[in-house]
Amino acid sequence: MARNRLLSMLLLYPLSRLYGLGVGVRNRLFEHGILKQTEFGIPIVVVGNIAMGGTGKTPHVEYIVEALMSKYNIGVLSRGYKRQTSGFVMATPQSRPEDVGDESYQIYRKYGPEVTVAVCENRVEGINRMLEINPGINMLILDDAFQHRYVRPTVSVVLTEFNRPVFADSLLPYGRLRETRAALNRADIVVATKCPPGMDQLEYRIFGEKLNLFPFQKLFFSRFNYGHFVPVFPDEVTEIPALATLAAGTQLLVVTGVANPKPFVRYLRRNKAKVKLKRFPDHHNFSASDMDVITRAYEELSGTEKFIVTTEKDAVRLLNNPYFPHALKPRIFYVPIKVGFIDRGDNEFITTLEKTIRDSQLFKS
Repeated sequence: MARNRLLSMLLLYPLSRLYGLGVGVRNRLFEHGILKQTEFGIPIVVVGNIAMGGTGKTPHVEYIVEALMSKYNIGVLSRGYKRQTSGFVMATPQSRPEDVGDESYQIYRKYGPEVTVAVCENRVEGINRMLEINPGINMLILDDAFQHRYVRPTVSVVLTEFNRPVFADSLLPYGRLRETRAALNRADIVVATKCPPGMDQLEYRIFGEKLNLFPFQKLFFSRFNYGHFVPVFPDEVTEIPALATLAAGTQLLVVTGVANPKPFVRYLRRNKAKVKLKRFPDHHNFSASDMDVITRAYEELSGTEKFIVTTEKDAVRLLNNPYFPHALKPRIFYVPIKVGFIDRGDNEFITTLEKTIRDSQLFKS
């Protein structure tokens, strides 16, 4: 193990230094105005991260949408990672995950058409097209756009996982960071996500000290609150099992295609059921052969009480998958998640977000 780590350092660390040099030059070009940022006349809220992988951006975007959609006409724009289309695409009732990406599809299923959802690799073009189509939009949330600096944000919300924080990581490809830790200086709000239960004030303080934020930056701590089982194919289900009351020995096949399934699996294992994980890559498009693998894994589970459980993000891909076996449709459920803030309460996060927007608007005037 130590030999592999040494080889990795010798091979990848120099590449990380070159990568960091390139990122640094790019950021300096923006800071000196050589690369131009476009400013829009409405609040632009950027939700992003510095590290690769799942920090929980989409649930936090949904949290902001739910809190503010009664006050604002909100639009949500992302690039639509791993979609099979290109350019600007607006989400509609006819859209599929392949058209707009699974996260945008999930958001539109929940909040459309009250919330306008679109995807575009070029965020400036995407914002302009959205405002042309719906001039009533008066707030835009950009999902995973912290590094897309061609748009000047009103508020930047940066997420970092509590158990995989930016201060304990390195630049790509040696580590998982897209930018150096100094990039956090551009953030208005930093959220430590996926926090464990039972944290005390000392843990909050130590984490904050290691981040070393400026006084004007606000730090919050969040965790996922898991809901009840929801059928992926509701028309096929007559009875929905309750996780908390599953009998001892119940078998759960957990199927995931997310970056970090550990918190989800850890939550399921707190109950009496026995859990077997079948893990696929992040944003995985399930093939016919994948379905054969899932079917065999399900059939190998012992006993008669057995179910397939997946994440909400995976559920939108499986729902639209033509290869999913009909016989398994009554047996697969997903667990929805919602964000909860644990250090200063849910209301203070939104209050801080809105205050930052107001302060920015006052500064401009």
